[in-house]
Amino acid sequence: MSNPSDISKPAKNSQHKPRLSFWQIWNVSFGFLGVQFGFALQNANASRILSDLGADLHSLSLFWLVAPIMGLIIQPIVGAASDKTWNRLGRRNPYILAGGIAAAIGMLLMPNSATLASFITPLFFGAMMLALMDASFNLAFQPFRALVSDMVPSEQRNVGYSIQSFLINIGAVFGSILPFVLTNVIGLENTASTAGQVAPSVIWAFYIGATVMLGSVLWTVLRTKEYEPGTNGLAELEEQKVEQSLNEKLVEFFSLVKTMPKTMKQLALVQFFSWFALFIMWVYTMPAIAQHIWGIDAKWFDPTYLESVGTIPAHIAQAKGTAGDWVGIIFAAYSLFAAIASIFMAKVANKIGRKLTYSLSLLAGGIGYLSIMLVHNPELTLVNLGITQISVPQGAVSLFLPMIGVGIAWAAILAMPYAILAGSLPVKQTGVYMGIFNFTIAAPQIVSGIFAGWILTAVFDNQAIYIIMLAGISMLLGAISVYFVKEDAEQAIVTE
Repeated sequence: MSNPSDISKPAKNSQHKPRLSFWQIWNVSFGFLGVQFGFALQNANASRILSDLGADLHSLSLFWLVAPIMGLIIQPIVGAASDKTWNRLGRRNPYILAGGIAAAIGMLLMPNSATLASFITPLFFGAMMLALMDASFNLAFQPFRALVSDMVPSEQRNVGYSIQSFLINIGAVFGSILPFVLTNVIGLENTASTAGQVAPSVIWAFYIGATVMLGSVLWTVLRTKEYEPGTNGLAELEEQKVEQSLNEKLVEFFSLVKTMPKTMKQLALVQFFSWFALFIMWVYTMPAIAQHIWGIDAKWFDPTYLESVGTIPAHIAQAKGTAGDWVGIIFAAYSLFAAIASIFMAKVANKIGRKLTYSLSLLAGGIGYLSIMLVHNPELTLVNLGITQISVPQGAVSLFLPMIGVGIAWAAILAMPYAILAGSLPVKQTGVYMGIFNFTIAAPQIVSGIFAGWILTAVFDNQAIYIIMLAGISMLLGAISVYFVKEDAEQAIVTE
């Protein structure tokens, strides 16, 4: 008897995707849990690692540009390639597996930059490993999106992307909280013994993250048998063009960009505002709460000043380490809230529509960002997190409330644009168009990376809390811009 959780190979003459069981849909996206586990570790700790290696606040956003640039380059290429791929692993699975392996290598190397860099500076080596991880994550991200579109019938699409969003956020919860657990439960140090080094808790968190990511990716690759081209509504593979020149490839690619579905163009405005805000949050939450709640002066994030004083006072180092750990906690919190929201989002979208669900979710996120300014109580309080107890400022505890709104917005950003978009894509070119759609994710992050550091320094005098307020305004503009997205009649929600 075959395992009911495996997706069996369909008959050759089948032209429609069969309905899938819950566990079949689960297996399709389970690998994304591990990929997001690693991505969350990077999001919560990359600024911390780069700061330890010598980056200042202005340059942090420039280092983070690696992520969207890699997405801009990698995802369309992988999307186009996977549309034309078929081997014994399938169409999307080979790229998912390759991305998981490469990302694991980057995760093992990045926190050891100071040790491994012999001929270049540790900061530059760390940036190279960040680039490797981001390229690898993007190599896996796009095929996972396309895999849901390939395998899940249209009437289950809301459910399919909601389950994917749920798994993404469960992975993010554990990835974000891991360094805190290793410090406060296991007992590893959360500060480096010498300047230019990375804390042991962060190093071991990356080791564990690499292991989890590989295991979950292998689960999806081994448990999901993709439909062969020409079956279940999938187009046959296009013939490979012989000796196609680079110019011909570029002309073909830009012709696809020019003729992209109208829905994709309209979603681009929403994507710009929402991802501009997310990039700021990932880069500057740690210095923002360290300054705003722990009361650390901005000068302690300036490498020139740190070099002039020689030794960082113990209470400053400890406060920065605790603030860095707490970023993992609140990032885990918004991911947990997003996972919970994902459970209900498909039903809400079926009831009130995808657009209204999307808009209200972004509104909640904008309010969440803006309310962080109101959280400013330095009085220490003992917090019981179940696994341990820790003394932190009362303002840090209050951050859980804004994270509810941020989590709801994140759940919608992960699911609603793809659910809206998937029905408007040509079956034969789903992968490449999903890759092109990544432009709407990468471009706002690149704009944010170029200008956010300058705005923080020149306009906000390195007071990072104000750049978080700018992110809140951007998210509110995203909520408004959903109004301009027009779904075609055939994309109307199917009530299950």
